[in-house]
Amino acid sequence: MRPLTLNDVVDIAAYEAERPAFRERVIALKKRRRAQVGGLVTLVFENRDTVRFQAQEMMRAERIVAPERIQEELDTYNQLIPGPNELRATLLIEITEQERLREILDRFIGVDKGGTTFLVIGRERVEAEYEGGRSKEDRISAVHYVTFPMTPAQAQAFAEGDAPASLEVSHRGYEASCPVSPEMRASLAEDLRAA
Repeated sequence: MRPLTLNDVVDIAAYEAERPAFRERVIALKKRRRAQVGGLVTLVFENRDTVRFQAQEMMRAERIVAPERIQEELDTYNQLIPGPNELRATLLIEITEQERLREILDRFIGVDKGGTTFLVIGRERVEAEYEGGRSKEDRISAVHYVTFPMTPAQAQAFAEGDAPASLEVSHRGYEASCPVSPEMRASLAEDLRAA
């Protein structure tokens, strides 16, 4: 999938005009690309539209207008756009009880060290690669960025939809899985074909 360039974003004034319709479209898109894995983990799969929305919203909130600053934002957000034979997602540890924030997050320490988060396609398990820098020995962030790198055969099997697919988190402090809905699978298959 092609990274975003300065030609893909609009200035703040133009964005204000298109924002209501674009925001509505991206909210509907994200709804199809969101998976609740148990009660505490949500994965939201990213693509060019979701990333452009985040970049435009940051430009709007921070009043970023200089081309070099816009490019810096794009360079950061482009890391969320999937490459060939991969899917990328924002993984959220969702905690609604603020008084239990530390207790719940502590259960997830080490989840980002490998062997814990998978996209399962039939009998094959694609292990998520976590972006580094979001945890320490005794602390972990509630937001992570993950990549599911697939072989061409796995990407094809996922896109064609013949084998069942699910998402799984298997960690000493948290075990959950959920099926990939047909609607989500169709949306993600478009990403695999576009990359």
